[in-house]
Amino acid sequence: MPARVTTLKELAASLGLSITTVSRALAGHQQIALKTRERVAQAARQAGYVPNTAARTLVSGRSGFVGLVLPIRGPNLVDSFLGEFVTGLGEGLVAHGSDLILATAAQDQAELAVLRHVVESGRADGVVVTRIAEVDERLDYLRRRSFPFVAHGRLLDSDFDYNWLDTDGAHAFGEAFDMLYDLGHRHFGLVTISEPMTFRHLRQDGLAAAIARRGDPAVRLDVATAPRFDRGARIQAVNRMLKAPNRPTAIIALFDELALTVMEEAARAALTVPRDLSVIGFDNIVASAYAPPGLTTFDASIRQCAREIADMLLTVVAEKPAAPLTRLIRPTLVPRASHGPAPLTKKLTPA
Repeated sequence: MPARVTTLKELAASLGLSITTVSRALAGHQQIALKTRERVAQAARQAGYVPNTAARTLVSGRSGFVGLVLPIRGPNLVDSFLGEFVTGLGEGLVAHGSDLILATAAQDQAELAVLRHVVESGRADGVVVTRIAEVDERLDYLRRRSFPFVAHGRLLDSDFDYNWLDTDGAHAFGEAFDMLYDLGHRHFGLVTISEPMTFRHLRQDGLAAAIARRGDPAVRLDVATAPRFDRGARIQAVNRMLKAPNRPTAIIALFDELALTVMEEAARAALTVPRDLSVIGFDNIVASAYAPPGLTTFDASIRQCAREIADMLLTVVAEKPAAPLTRLIRPTLVPRASHGPAPLTKKLTPA
């Protein structure tokens, strides 16, 4: 372990690099080779070197922080998805010598107001925006302010270019339908949310397009909708679908937490997954592998996507590229034990 260093000059000397190279490496400049940036960051951590933020801000005009607003809309501050996302984002920023600021928006507080405070206080060099809505005032505000940001998700329709990274949910839902159709399923269920989120539309559109491509009049789709953070309403909507006299033989859920609810309620209704009912989710959160019999889902690479978003945002801050940075990630099917052939005859749910 190297001796503790307190100045940039000492850190540079211990690495045999120039002060300018070390300074730029810690700031995440893309002109510095990735291996060099990683080497400098590791040495700084091991030597206990902490950059003087005030001095760095005066010289560079940057704080070294990236902001993320977390709205409190359910019983937990961070759900399974956001937990992985925040972890990956923090990892990606630290690798470049930057840090993450988390700002929370209370249930009675507009997220835009909190975002505006983060931006206008000068505490962050850029922000990450998650869970994009059909009409998203946050992106419009950031665009008008010309403030660096990367969106995790896409607008359905936009008259301006912006930086984004998204997972191709439309392709995944089409793939899920085709797999289940080839297993003999013709009566499908979709469990979704009522909030106007663009990922909801994109995934549902992918499912609708896959159904249309088959052109099979025997295919039927039932839809159960509930507010995202209302567990009671979610359970009621799922049970209405499961206890219908002519229920679906396969259910695709918008994301894993909904799929896990379907599996829980199916067990309570004496339905066996996948003999009586196939279930497929999306995200591949940790719990999906352990919920019996194991949830078939799509791995959205949440943590890795967050790391890439960190890299994209720091590039935007440092280099101000002329064209927006955009990436569409293809999710990977994770086949477990919750899907199988359609039952030969649909079983009526016991009274």
